[in-house]
Amino acid sequence: MPRERNVGLKHRLQEEIVTGALRPGTRLDEASLAARFSVSRTPVREALLQLSSMGLVEMRPRRGGVVASIRLKQMLEMFEVMAELEAMCGRLAARRASDQECDALRVVHEAATAAAEANDPDAYYHLNVRFHEAVYKMSHNAFLAAETLRLRNRLAPYRRLQLRQPDRIASSFREHLEVLEAIADHDAERAEASMRAHVATQGGTFNDFVASLPADMVSEPPQAATRSGA
Repeated sequence: MPRERNVGLKHRLQEEIVTGALRPGTRLDEASLAARFSVSRTPVREALLQLSSMGLVEMRPRRGGVVASIRLKQMLEMFEVMAELEAMCGRLAARRASDQECDALRVVHEAATAAAEANDPDAYYHLNVRFHEAVYKMSHNAFLAAETLRLRNRLAPYRRLQLRQPDRIASSFREHLEVLEAIADHDAERAEASMRAHVATQGGTFNDFVASLPADMVSEPPQAATRSGA
């Protein structure tokens, strides 16, 4: 039971970080968290260490845990890697996915229709995550899927906010369909290119996105940048 409680604590904190409920730079005080979750400080410390190993929390001397923030240059580099990892997932999915898996991916895509038409970023975000994670799984490469998911979780608060950019949800939904059709056609090159293009949006779009971020979500002033995606 204690182990299950520890795992649950880590997952709850991870969810709050990924969704932006706990913002980058937020101090994670062990005593306050222990009181909030009705546990001792030991499982809180263990959960923070686990989240630190995932890159979601920074452990700082005399400050304890702090929700990790990303420097702008680092964010750009991470989005570039994200685009390549997801492109690889798309390529392998097109080569390896069964027809049943493709049908299941179509169901996930169609489930997002209402959220896309309503331009609801919160509802669409959760369905967007389901779509991407389905593609990772369809690659039939567990290591690749795990590494892609790990980096996606690290960037999740930023990708979630990006969906609030004008017209981004509609564009994302159309791009998902392009990825879906390429995978269903077992066209590996097209699936790879479609997924990469979906995650890597060029030029001013990323600058607009960075400029829209709350000041506490980036640790240096916005400057010229080139890529982003959700």
